[in-house]
Amino acid sequence: MQENKNIAVVGAGLVGSLLAIHLRKLGFPVTLYDKSEDIRKVDFKGKSINLAISTRGWHALKNVGIEKEIEEIAIPMDKRAIHAIDGSINLQPYGINGEAIYSISRGELNRKMVDIAERFGTNFCFDHKIWDVSLEKSTLYIGEEERGEWEEHQFDVIFGTDGAFSKIRQRMQRQNRFDYSQHFLHLGYKELYIPPAEDGKHRIDPNSFHIWPRKDFMLIALANTDGSFTSTLFMPFEGAYSFESIDTENKLEAFFKEFFPDAFDLMPTLTENYFNNPTSSLVTTQCYPWVYKDRIALLGDAAHAIVPFYGQGMNAGFEDITELFHQIQEGNGDWDEILEAYQKVRKPNGDAIAELSFRNFKEMGTDTADRSFLLQKKIEAKFTKKYPELWLPLYDRVSFTLQPYSEVLAIGNRQQQIMKEVMEEPNIEELWQTDAIYDLILQKIKV
Repeated sequence: MQENKNIAVVGAGLVGSLLAIHLRKLGFPVTLYDKSEDIRKVDFKGKSINLAISTRGWHALKNVGIEKEIEEIAIPMDKRAIHAIDGSINLQPYGINGEAIYSISRGELNRKMVDIAERFGTNFCFDHKIWDVSLEKSTLYIGEEERGEWEEHQFDVIFGTDGAFSKIRQRMQRQNRFDYSQHFLHLGYKELYIPPAEDGKHRIDPNSFHIWPRKDFMLIALANTDGSFTSTLFMPFEGAYSFESIDTENKLEAFFKEFFPDAFDLMPTLTENYFNNPTSSLVTTQCYPWVYKDRIALLGDAAHAIVPFYGQGMNAGFEDITELFHQIQEGNGDWDEILEAYQKVRKPNGDAIAELSFRNFKEMGTDTADRSFLLQKKIEAKFTKKYPELWLPLYDRVSFTLQPYSEVLAIGNRQQQIMKEVMEEPNIEELWQTDAIYDLILQKIKV
C-alpha cells in the first residue's frame, strides 16, 4: 500500500465522512470538501427521512471501531407496525430470529460522523464550492462563484461522495461512452413530526417502524432518542390526493382525519410542518463507469442513488466503503487495479438494490395491508424455521446478511415464483399449516 497518496473526498455527508475515517485508519492524508457550511451548525429538521441502519451498515462501522458510539444514538426496531384506517395495528416482525434494524436521525448521525472523522485527523473544508474537476490531473477547481476566480487543488486520488446530483459524476459524464440514467418517481415526500409526550416519552412504540399504507400514498414514522418521531408523508405531486391538491389547512385536516386519523391526533404541528417544510423528490440514478483510471472514484448516491423504500441507501453506500477498504488492504498499491476491482464488485450490487428498493415501495404501500401477503409471510417464516438451511426470506437477506445484493435479487426472484405457485393452491388459507404445503415448497426448491 502506498501511504503517501494524498486524497480528497468531496461531500461531507454520511458516506463521505465514513470514507474519510476508513482512509485515515489506513494512514492516508485526507481533505474533505463540502459546499455547505459545517453540518454541525445546520438544522436538519424538516428536510430528511430518518435512517435505518442494518447489518451492512453496522459492518462498515465495526471495521473502524466506531459502532458503539453510533449505537448510543440509535433505536432498535424489530417489527413493522401497520396502522389501518380504523385505528387497528398489525405487528409484523422483521427478522425470523428477532433481528432489528435501527432508527437514527440523519442529522444527528451526520454530526457524529463528522466529529469522529475530525478526531481521526481528517482536514475539513466547509463552504468550498467545487465548479469543475480535471479527471486527468485529479484537480479540483474551487471558488466563490461559477464565473469567478478558481483555485486549483491537486490530489493523487479524488473520491466523489457528493450525492445524487454529484459534481464529480457530472464531470465524468462528459467522457465518451459514459452511461448515465435518472428516473424520478411520480411521488415526493415531506417531513412531518410527532413530538414527545408530556413526560418526555414516545407517544407510540419506539421499537416499531410505523407505516400507514394507503396504496397511492403512505405515511411512516421512526423514533428519535428524544422521545419524538420523524414522520414522512409520501404522496404524488399531482392528482386527486397530492401535494398540489392539498393546499389549504382545511383540506389537510380533512385528508388526515380520513386516512390517518390516529396519526392526526399525534401531530399538533401538522399544519406548520406541512406548509413550511419542503416537498422533496425521489430519484434513482445509475451510471458506469464509477472510476477514472487510478485517480477518481464515485461512492454512495453519487454512483447509485436509490429510492428509500428498503432503507438501504446509506447501508449500500457504507458497503461501497467496506469493499473499497478491502481492495486497498488486499491490493499491492496499484490504484488502477484497486479502483477497477471495487467497481466490478459493487456495480452489479448497486443495480440490484435499486431494483429491490423499487419493489419494496409496492410492498410498503399496499402489500403490508393485504391478507394474502400477510399469509405468505407466515408460510415463509414457518418454512424457514423447519428448513433454515434451505430458505431465508428476502427481507432477512437484504437487511440481516452480508450476501451480495445481486445474489439476493436472484434468490428472491426464485423464491417469489415458488411462493406465487404455493399461494395459488386451492384452500391455501385453510391448509397453510399442514405438512402438505411445506412438502410442496420443498419439492419446488429441489426442481
